[in-house]
Amino acid sequence: MEFYSRRLVKPEHLNPANRLFGGQLLSWIDEEAAIFAACQMKSVSHVTKLISEINFMTPAHQGDVLEFGFELVHMGHSSITVQALVRNLVSRLPVATIDKMVFVHVDAQGLPTPHRARAA
Repeated sequence: MEFYSRRLVKPEHLNPANRLFGGQLLSWIDEEAAIFAACQMKSVSHVTKLISEINFMTPAHQGDVLEFGFELVHMGHSSITVQALVRNLVSRLPVATIDKMVFVHVDAQGLPTPHRARAA
């Protein structure tokens, strides 16, 4: 798995228990995975179709730096499936995993259309 980006956990990202808010993490994962998907599909027009179960494994706290890793699992004609791992940069402990995220390349009408990438 390749790690492509990092985020700093700031006070505004915390929940009342002073841990990273799960919704904030999901937002970051979706954004980072969409960028990864764009690079794989050579697409600027795609949507998130599916995010499977997310497993929150260890909490993140203010000041933690998180790394976002993605791996291409499957490439279809108009979609790709990606696996995600978020880990703490310092401890290397996993913060969250997602086994399956599907992104679909769409046309101007929002309908699936073949992307330009091909499986190697």
